[in-house]
Amino acid sequence: MRHRKVSLIDLAKQKSMDLRLIHGVAYGQSWFGHWGYQFGRGSFGVTHQMYQKALDALQNIPLCILAQNIGTSNMEIPILLSKYQALSSRSLVTLGNLLRFMLDLKSRLPRESALHTYNPGILVENSCRWSPKRIEMAARVIVESLKKAKFRWVSRQEVRDAARAYVGDTGLLDFVLKSLGNHVVGKYLVRRCLNPVTKVLEYCLEDISNALPNQEEFVTSDSKLKARCKISRVQLMSDMFYIYRHILKVQTKDMDSTIMSTISLASRIILDSKYFIKDYNKEIPLKLEPEAGEKSKLYCTIMIQDKGEIESHEEGRKNFVITPYETIMLRNNATFNDLIDQVEKNFKEIYWGLKNFMFGSIMNLNPKGSDQVFRVTRTGSKLVFQGKLVETGTNNESIYESGSRQSFIVDCACGAKEDDGERMVACDICEVWQHTRCLKIPNNEEIPNIYVCSRCEQDILVLPALP
Repeated sequence: MRHRKVSLIDLAKQKSMDLRLIHGVAYGQSWFGHWGYQFGRGSFGVTHQMYQKALDALQNIPLCILAQNIGTSNMEIPILLSKYQALSSRSLVTLGNLLRFMLDLKSRLPRESALHTYNPGILVENSCRWSPKRIEMAARVIVESLKKAKFRWVSRQEVRDAARAYVGDTGLLDFVLKSLGNHVVGKYLVRRCLNPVTKVLEYCLEDISNALPNQEEFVTSDSKLKARCKISRVQLMSDMFYIYRHILKVQTKDMDSTIMSTISLASRIILDSKYFIKDYNKEIPLKLEPEAGEKSKLYCTIMIQDKGEIESHEEGRKNFVITPYETIMLRNNATFNDLIDQVEKNFKEIYWGLKNFMFGSIMNLNPKGSDQVFRVTRTGSKLVFQGKLVETGTNNESIYESGSRQSFIVDCACGAKEDDGERMVACDICEVWQHTRCLKIPNNEEIPNIYVCSRCEQDILVLPALP
């Protein structure tokens, strides 16, 4: 008797953000997908096909389309898109590209709060001798000067002379002009290029209130500018939450847009898919991935003698409960004592029924505890650890997922035909269960004491009157 699947409910959150939505859009799978958990079943009639299509739809939304639909009413969105495009070494074209870059960047940022101030248009180091407020003010003065210019492209000297009427600090102006290029200030993108004829730097403005320009235009090749484009972990999480709230969780009633309605529907489908399964029927891959650092991999399982089973007359031995193989990472110089400790720790964390497991022996091996593991066996080997449950009266069935069979009928308008764990109400006449959300009963309202479904209401209406 073997396990086949292990299931879980993904309710992981961070900073009030549902990780299955953030990671789904970034990586095409739930956060638990890194450990082999895949779509199990959805709530409210969501199928695997619906779930996958929702992920694909959100991942592939072009950022320029988002800026066009949201940027007109929320200028922070184009600014954030430009900000992270400037930080990236490659073009961020889709929403999936953006969120994946942000999550990867977060994993590399230190947890310390060594803040670097971000201003619309320019990211400034702490060592800068001008305050962020003064730099932002100078950047906006330069933008106003470019707006008043007679020609689209204006030389650096002309911009500087026009801005000096309002900013007397020429050092500040030179710093901002040097830093300002392919950056967003307000609703404008400030472009900078070298005139091929005069060899003079020139600036121009592009209004991005209606659309975001080609993403390639935001990629900067200025290494000194990239060195100044620093961001803290706190600021990144704040930006991610802003994108989550204003793009993924935006209220469609406030947005008369097909694209935003699509985003809202796809997000709802992903959030309604929180039951994931790890399938152990698949074989362990024979090809080992290269290990990082000085660690190697073993595949380990636990075998427990099931005392409750009667001895098999055909086999002439007792039946055993055996768990699926789990991956154990060990240092190359680890001993068998280290391995046993790691195996016990891992399996006790995974299975509630193994909380009282006591190691006995390793099948086909008889090493000393001080022996080094990888001098006795090779990396990638399969090892079986035999042992017993020390607590008397423990039922080995507790290792397995269990539950009572559904003894009631579910037939909801969303398509659900079984209990999916969501709040439901039963009709007092036909006793069929439906979701309260599908019946427009708010979660903050109590379920009515007496409820009659629409089908039974119709049947009552067409019944002949009693004599």
